[in-house]
Amino acid sequence: MKKSIIYLLFLLIPIVNNARIANYDSNPMNNNEDIYSILKLNESGLSKEIFLLAIKGMNKLSISGKLKNPGIVSIADYSQSSMNKRLYVIDLINKKILFNTYVAHGRNTGDEFAKHFSNVEGSYKSSLGFYITENPVFGSHTGYSLLIKGVEKGFNDNAVKRAIIIHSADYATEKFIKKYGRLGRSYGCPVLPPELNKSIIETIQGGSCLFIYNPDHAYLCKSLLLN
Repeated sequence: MKKSIIYLLFLLIPIVNNARIANYDSNPMNNNEDIYSILKLNESGLSKEIFLLAIKGMNKLSISGKLKNPGIVSIADYSQSSMNKRLYVIDLINKKILFNTYVAHGRNTGDEFAKHFSNVEGSYKSSLGFYITENPVFGSHTGYSLLIKGVEKGFNDNAVKRAIIIHSADYATEKFIKKYGRLGRSYGCPVLPPELNKSIIETIQGGSCLFIYNPDHAYLCKSLLLN
């Protein structure tokens, strides 16, 4: 009798495994290259490599249960000029680009291009890596803002201590670019155009993934979410 039960269980194992694989493959977020092509993200200036890195890290966070809203991913591509619309907010489930707009980097990170990054308080530099969005707040100087938590030790885990938040400013606008040839710069926060700030915050708040990217060798080699 025991031998019969063991034999039956042995026969069922492949069925269970195949069912798990089938469910995983049916998830639309696993068709990453298809999503990239459908959304024509290359035409918006986002490379496939960066998009796939964002999805890779986001999937790790999702699997570990750290994301409440894994269907939305935001990518700030700091490899691009600040004159480009280098922030992408993407709905992976419905395959839509929800926002593609400007985002400023830190004062000591660079002028037109972001080059230098830090996790140190008072550095006035941007921090690379993956963040999880939290709740909106209202700051006396920043107005309607969004708390973000850096989850990569040594790269952005001091974000809360440094008061790194998403907020808006007049220096993150096309008007500023026309006047100065680049966006203005923050104290390290990713800063948005005022007219889109509230809409973006309300879209990505509450446990979605934000990926701030630059081809920084140290980060790309040491990030536990990318390696």
